[in-house]
Amino acid sequence: MPFRILIADDQPDVRESLRLLLKAEGFKVDLAATPVAALAALEAAAPDLVLMDMNYSKDTTSGREGLELLERIRAVDAALPVVVMTAWGSVELAVEAMKRGAKDFVLKPWENARLLATLSTQLELASALNRSKRLEAENALLRGEGASPLVARSKAMQQVVQLLERLGPSDAGVLITGENGTGKSLVAKCLHAASRRAAQPLLTLNAGGLSEGVLESELFGHVKGAFTDAREGRAGRFELADGGTLFLDEIGNAPLSLQAKLLRVLETGEFERVGSSRTQRADVRVIAATNVDLESEIAAGRFRQDLRYRLNTFEIHLLPLRERREDIAPLAALFLDRHAKRYRKAISGFEEGALRLLEQQPWPGNVRELDHAVERAVLMASGSTLAASDLLLAPNANRASLDDLSLDDMEALLIRKALARHGSASLAAEALGLSRSAIYRRMQKLGITG
Repeated sequence: MPFRILIADDQPDVRESLRLLLKAEGFKVDLAATPVAALAALEAAAPDLVLMDMNYSKDTTSGREGLELLERIRAVDAALPVVVMTAWGSVELAVEAMKRGAKDFVLKPWENARLLATLSTQLELASALNRSKRLEAENALLRGEGASPLVARSKAMQQVVQLLERLGPSDAGVLITGENGTGKSLVAKCLHAASRRAAQPLLTLNAGGLSEGVLESELFGHVKGAFTDAREGRAGRFELADGGTLFLDEIGNAPLSLQAKLLRVLETGEFERVGSSRTQRADVRVIAATNVDLESEIAAGRFRQDLRYRLNTFEIHLLPLRERREDIAPLAALFLDRHAKRYRKAISGFEEGALRLLEQQPWPGNVRELDHAVERAVLMASGSTLAASDLLLAPNANRASLDDLSLDDMEALLIRKALARHGSASLAAEALGLSRSAIYRRMQKLGITG
């Protein structure tokens, strides 16, 4: 994948000379004539390096505009390498720029060989650093570390990890299937972290939760005036993810009329913004996910078979949590640690009865439901370990879902449980983090006596 370089200089002849030189060396090149345009280009398509002048039309000698631009670039992406250009008589300015975060400088008029060597060195250093970060991120995810580890104690999930290790470094399209809450978005993050695109953006879009017109704009962008509310142009996800990965969730619910356009960009990399006839290209790896049976959708005429073939070069299926119960205990421990830290509660683990209860549940909401259940238990708990009673779960599959309770019902349940456990309103208030007057007001409002 060719490196992308952003050139910022107010002189047209300089920009054109650099564009021709770098294009001949195989680089992608973006041009900006002002600091404002440079920042806009930085946001529209993330470059691998910025080559920028220190003086612009508003101030052609002091370098103040260049230093301000450098600081704003560093604020957006502190790891992005920046090489500054300045005249022979302004070496002190180049030194000041390097003190503020520039990686190197080139004197004007430049020597082509020296310029190319400088850029290549900085790109190689940045690429090596990104590879190191990518490998560490990949290893952390696959080891089960970090904020969103992939727990794989069950044989089924161990097979998923093996697939990730093989597919991650490739650009192959992957379709992730499974019920809601099984961890499809986490698998997409693992695939991106294991890829050569890990230093580039991973963007996500729910393809089934938007109307056709909004979804088309979100995917491909639009130009000013393309529709009633289009007061300004906007880049779409394919444009913004250029060089990186796009995760299309709920792809099985994408409107049929839009699927042909999606197929085209997957096959050719080409698309047009809504309202524009100018064809653009993007180099994007697409990972898709769905919880619907695509074969049934194809048979019903609601999903294109050719799009399915294009999406699932490989398919990763995630089993529901009830079919991989070995993963419940380590997942619950992970969620307990996370929520205990979030709510600043000293809870060290589960009582045996609590773990047994968790492992008995059908978990129709899968990993997501388990996470919510543990979070509620952490809020309820008053001891150093979570008891079965803290989980608010019945020992059978026919229990009423707590998700159906109103806020008042949930508050009443929490207060009654605290009263039953502690025996007095004062102690219950202390356990819930309330004042005595506050808990009495709530008891009166909710019709609780005791």
